[in-house]
Amino acid sequence: FMLVAGMEVDLSAVWRQGRSAVTVSLSGLLLPFAAGFGLAWASPRVLGAEPGADPLVFALFFATALAISALPVIVRTLLDLDLFRSDLGMVVVPAAIVNDVIGWVTFAFVIGMADARHADTPLLVTLLGTVAFFVLMLTIVRWALDFLLPRLHAFASWPGGVLGFTATFGLLAGALTEWLGVHSVFGAFVFGVAIGDSRHLRERTRATLDQFVSFVFAPLFFATVGLRVNLLRHFDPALVAVVLAVAVAGKVAGGTLGARLSGIAPRQAWAIGVALTSRGAMEIILGLLALRLGIIGERLFVALVVMALVTSVLTGPVLAWLLRSKKPRRCLDFVVARAFLPGLVADTKEDVIRALSTAVAEAHGLDAARVEAAVLERERLMSTGLEKGVAVPHARLEGLTGPVVAVATCDRGVEFDAVDGSPCRIVVLILTPAADD
Repeated sequence: FMLVAGMEVDLSAVWRQGRSAVTVSLSGLLLPFAAGFGLAWASPRVLGAEPGADPLVFALFFATALAISALPVIVRTLLDLDLFRSDLGMVVVPAAIVNDVIGWVTFAFVIGMADARHADTPLLVTLLGTVAFFVLMLTIVRWALDFLLPRLHAFASWPGGVLGFTATFGLLAGALTEWLGVHSVFGAFVFGVAIGDSRHLRERTRATLDQFVSFVFAPLFFATVGLRVNLLRHFDPALVAVVLAVAVAGKVAGGTLGARLSGIAPRQAWAIGVALTSRGAMEIILGLLALRLGIIGERLFVALVVMALVTSVLTGPVLAWLLRSKKPRRCLDFVVARAFLPGLVADTKEDVIRALSTAVAEAHGLDAARVEAAVLERERLMSTGLEKGVAVPHARLEGLTGPVVAVATCDRGVEFDAVDGSPCRIVVLILTPAADD
């Protein structure tokens, strides 16, 4: 999962944004980190630290847990709101990238401090080795991967060759960082960054690996989380409220402050702060690792899971409200499988409209005769046959709560009195509420 998350990191986006991305990222990282560290240092037992846990390690973990963001969730939220390629998206994504890299480097060291297996590794070796690994991965290894990928595409079977290569070296990178004294997730993440930055990594390969992880490994991972912890028994409302409040306030305040320091307008600055609050699966992975090592107890783990879910779910609606933006409307949002008629055999456009009216009525619980009458009435005013074999019969109907779409393909073609005189082979029936322009 961390390998795939690393592949979504676009280093060039950070260089393009430069100062604004770094300012927003550091402010959005340091403010929640400081708030989390201070709270955990002052009252570790209240926050659910395990008896015998190192106070410094616990405070550093809690601070890191509040400081990181979930880049995959942020990207998907921005795409859903059509903001990914906007000015706001071009600041949020690079800031989240810097945020993630710094956060996971810090967490890797925290895990190294807590894991007894690394107790014999000198701190200087861990520190210098991790820095060297990080620099080599993002320079020499990244260039080597850029050289190797075209040859893999040319001489290895697709997608097995590239997928096997990526998974194998991702595991080796994780093993190397584990040997250096930091957690394996850091190695996998950095290798993902290195290979994901190559211009030769095909989008199909990236999507295949992402889907394989998302549909096979991720469900197994989250199932083990559910089996390990009784979420209801360990749910502490007071602790959940504190964690959620500090996590949201710290991120929003930090991101907004950094955006304002970069000269961004107030409303946009608040939106940037809100966008960075998403924690997603990153938070759950981080919490589970800490739980396994005995840094935190189950009460705090459940609080972190709830915080991750709430921040991920609320980010989109709050962003839309802040920016007064509406989700773009797409035709496919309003068509269902039962309202698609491939290979329809019909002699006249009235036959096509009748078949589509019946299909859409059955799919959406409408009166087929009423739909057909409304569409034919509109058709009598002017033909809806367009050019190149496409027709869009349509009507407004009282009582609809949203647009309704049905589609038919007519292989033989049907005369629709089109503008260019050609028979129509694709017919799209569109019904809208009476007041919906």
